[in-house]
Formats: sequence, structure tokens, C-alpha cells
Amino acid sequence: MKVSDVRSKYLAFFEKRGHAIIPSAPIVPGNDSTTLFTSSGMQPLVPYLLGQEHPSGRRLVNSQKSVRTGDIEEIGDNRHLTFFEMLGNWSLGDYFKKEQLPWIFEFLTSSEEGLGLDPQKLYTTVFIGDAELNIPKDEEAIALWKDLFAQKGIDAKEVDLGSEENGYKVGMQGGRIFAYDAKKNWWTRSGLPSAMPAGEPGGPDSEIFYDFGTPHNPAYGEHCHPNCDCGRFVEICNSVFMEYVKQEDGSFALLSQKNVDFGGGLERLTATTLGSDDLFLADTLQTTIIEIEQLTGKSYADPEFQKSFRIVADHVRAATFIIGDDVHPSNTEAGYILRRLIRRAIRHLDKLGVESNTLAALGNRVIDAYQETYANLGEKREQIDSVLTAEEQKFRRTLSQGMREFEKIARKGKVEGHDAFILASSYGFPIEITEELAGERSLEVDVNGFRKEMDEHQAKSRTASEGRFKGGLADHSEITVRYHTSHHLLLAALRQILGNDVHQRGSNITQERVRLDFSFDRKLTPEELAEAEKLVNEKIAEALPVFCTSMPKTDAEKIGAEHEFGVKYGDQVTVYSMGPKDATAEDPKFSESFSLEFCGGPHVSNTSELADGGKRFKITKEESVAAGIRRIKAVLE
Repeated sequence: MKVSDVRSKYLAFFEKRGHAIIPSAPIVPGNDSTTLFTSSGMQPLVPYLLGQEHPSGRRLVNSQKSVRTGDIEEIGDNRHLTFFEMLGNWSLGDYFKKEQLPWIFEFLTSSEEGLGLDPQKLYTTVFIGDAELNIPKDEEAIALWKDLFAQKGIDAKEVDLGSEENGYKVGMQGGRIFAYDAKKNWWTRSGLPSAMPAGEPGGPDSEIFYDFGTPHNPAYGEHCHPNCDCGRFVEICNSVFMEYVKQEDGSFALLSQKNVDFGGGLERLTATTLGSDDLFLADTLQTTIIEIEQLTGKSYADPEFQKSFRIVADHVRAATFIIGDDVHPSNTEAGYILRRLIRRAIRHLDKLGVESNTLAALGNRVIDAYQETYANLGEKREQIDSVLTAEEQKFRRTLSQGMREFEKIARKGKVEGHDAFILASSYGFPIEITEELAGERSLEVDVNGFRKEMDEHQAKSRTASEGRFKGGLADHSEITVRYHTSHHLLLAALRQILGNDVHQRGSNITQERVRLDFSFDRKLTPEELAEAEKLVNEKIAEALPVFCTSMPKTDAEKIGAEHEFGVKYGDQVTVYSMGPKDATAEDPKFSESFSLEFCGGPHVSNTSELADGGKRFKITKEESVAAGIRRIKAVLE
């Protein structure tokens, strides 16, 4: 099957059973500062799993765009992906085990409504229980699985494998249903039951594995079993039964609202329908792989090049989707992950013999494969193309120099932490690239030393300029200073368009973009955003002078200067004013200024400097941050 076939079949299957199809949440969470990316379907639904009423009802289903970055260095094998789609269905206090397990088994095995998988290839796992915590073994799930397999003519024997500590010594023993401890078959946001805080919900889960029949590799243990990492078994989906809540005394009670949280990797399920454990045979990845074959003249089937094919296909796809959600490469947060992905892809394109700009062409193949499902990719094709091209050109300028520097370092026989830091800070080599290069020469890399030096460097950057960079600036580089000035122009434009109740509520300014949080109680219309963008560009074109004036705080308040949210000011403050055109340092003409704010700087001396190289101010995203707080991200391009 194709990816689109599996996705549509799954959504239709659960829609027929009373589930509302909900859209995928953005890859970058708008209101969750604890994580850079949405990594599962349940992540955006946590408030509803905890009892909040969902506007679409109590039965939900979707395919969620997801990014997981903890395994970037593992990309290159047949089963790890950075970007993937997670199929999910949820019951918010509605149905439970006796509905969920038969439904998902039917979807997997039905030739008409589902995937038509051979039930003889399916194995399941359940929770073995925890006597110390008084949580029983999941006998209900075991009974359901036995009955479901029996309907297919399969005598499903149960085997208790218990914990990792015992080495799973009993192995398969002809079993079909395997009971594991909480390390394998318990879900909570906190990990093991013992780690859960009071009030935290959790519960047992039941996973389904597909048996590809490959011989067991004893390097992964004496006995094979579904959770063995030898490659014979691959987990294809998991049903979580959220039915417990941790009490203050450490015991567990039943939740008043029992939930089902199901997740199944779309690409993994698609590959399974093809009878393969290689996720890169899914058509949405093959589209890119075929393009790489045409560009390089090399074959994906060649073991010498297969890892590089996989890394490029995975990283370009992930980068395309991340850019499609308005993230730009940077040295911080999500932008830094994006930069790491792009640069690692470029390095492996080099290994495949491609030395010219090719990322944009590969990104276009990703867009072609997905734009019918995710229309924003097609709409942002030009933006994605531009970002990939610019980042590739930027890295290729230092790649050859960095490779020469690495060869000098390699002659020492080891890559010290400082060496890795220099490769990262001066030549743009993410640590993964340095580790791969070292691995190819059997050299050790002092990763801990690298991280220590990088942390110290970042700490010094954060504490520079009286303990921190003022106004949310990441640094005082020329481009960041320009973005800082555009931040003031944007706030003034919003106040002029939306009214004087608009005030700054936070900012973050880097070399890649400006981010402004401001008070406002609704989503801005496209017309309002266009008007704000137009007004800022007009003020840039008018070449307004920018002046810094020191004055008593009381005087600054009297002239109506805006001030940064949450900052305590002394009796003497500095105020930055922008315009009018005939203003001077001696006579700033505060009453006629377009922008007037308390600020410690730094800023450009004239707004025309923001148009350096023909750049224009462009709003890339507007979203909610919290109740009554909106956020705008914008770039100069």
C-alpha cells in the first residue's frame, strides 16, 4: 500500500465507528515551552485526556505530524525516522479495552476495511502487574487477545516475561501474548509508576508487534521475544489504557474518566503492508530516494551507500516539514535542530558525490509527495526552496575549510572537546558530523568536553552586557540589532492598527527572526497582518532617524513611552524614539515619533538600514500564546 492508502483507510475505519477526524497540530507547539516539537498524537491532547471537554466530542482520530530528535545520530538504519506521522484514536472517558482491542485488531487484519495483515505474524504484549504498588496484571487485555486470536484459528498462549533484570530467560516458548513489567508496558508522562507525582494519570498499555521472521541475533540476548532488539519483531502500534491516578500516599486509585490513547507509526504500518521492515520503502520516502539515485547514479540497494541515502531522505523530509511550519535555521531551539538536519544531509550528499546545490530539488520531491494532504507545503514551496538553498550555500562555503581543519585534528589521533567546539563554532559542524567523521577513522571524540565548552560559551553569551542582552536579544550582532529595531516598529504599527490597549508581553530576537508577544484578545485578520507589515515597510522606506535619550523615569512615562513587560526600571532610563524625519538628537520631537519606548538598545541609527540589500519586513506567523496574548514572528528578507 501507499502511505496515503493506509492513512485514509485508518481515518475512515474509525470515523465509521463514531470518531471525529481532527486536524494535525503544528510540528512546533504554540503554547508548550517544555518541548521544541510535537512528538506524538497525544501531546496536543493532554488537557482533554486530563478531563477538559474537547469541542469535537469524546471519540477522536487523526494523523499527527511528529518530529523526534533524540535519535538523530541513529538515523541511517531501517527503522528510525526524525519526521513521521502518528496515527491515533482516542476515547475521552467513552469506550475502553473491550472496544479498542477488537477494533485495532480488525483494522490490522481486515482485507476490506483495513490493512489485511496476516494474523499469524502478529504478537501482543500486556502489563504483568506490580504487586508492590497493588496494580494487578492486565487479565482483561489477555482474555480479549486470546479470544481475538481464537477467532482467527490461533491458540494464543500467554507467556510471562517479567522484567529486564531476569534477562527474559523464558523466551518465546510458543507464546503469542507476552506480559512485561512497567518498563515495557506502562504509560505515564513521568516514566515508571514509582516516578509519578501525586495527581498524575497513567495506565497499562498493550503493544502489537509484527514478526518479520528474520533469524535471531544472539548479540541481543540468548532468547528472542517481541521486545528483543535483534530486528525480528517490530512494534507497529500501541493502545494505552489510562485508568489510574497516583495518590498523595503513593498508592493508585482508578480515574473517574478512563481514556484510550492509541498510536501507530504510519510509515511503519505502510512498510509492514509491503512485507518489509525497511521504513524507507514507503512511497513518500522513495520519492526522494529515487531523485537521489538519479542525481548520483548510485543505487539505494548498494550497502555502501544505503545509510547516506536514508539520512538524506529523512533529514530533507523533516527539514521541509519544519520549514513549512515557519521555522528558520538558527543557532537556538527548533531552528538549531533544523540547521543540524540540513547540514548533516549536505555532508551525506557529499559522500554520495553531490557537491552542488541540491537540497531544494529534494525538498520539492517531498512537497510533491505530501501537498495533497498538507496543502501548506505547496503554498510555501517558494519559502521552503529559498530557506534550503540559502542554508546549503551558507554551509558549503565553510564545509571544505572545515574538512581541512578536521583532517589536521585527525592527525593527532583523537578529537578533543575543544577541537569539536572549534569545528562547531567556526565551521558550523554539528557534533553528529564530527562524530561520524571520527568514526570513519576509528577516532574517539570527547563529546562531554565539547558539551562543557559549548555550555560555557553559551553561558558567557547569555551573561554578556550587564548580565543579559536587553530586550530579549540573543546577541549584539549587526543583523540582530536590525531585528531589534524592527521589533519596535512592529509594536508601534500594531498599536496604531489595533489600538493603544496593545502592549508588549515578551520578545525574543535572534539573527534569524524577531518574535513579539503582545496583549490582544483575538486572532488578527489577514488584512490586519498585511496592514502591519505594510506600515513597518513604509517606515523603513521613510528612513526615520533613531535617537536614544536619557531622562528621568517620570518624564519618560509622561511622554507616553512604552516599556518592556516585567522589567523594573531605575529612576533614570533611556528612551529610543524613531521619527519624524526632521527629528534631531537635540530635539527628538517625542510627540511626533512613530515609535517611543523605554529600551537599553542597541539599535540602528536610521530605519533605512533595515532594508540593507533590498530586504523587506515580512510577517511569517501569528498565533496564540496564552489567553489574551498573541505572538508574531517576522523576518527581514
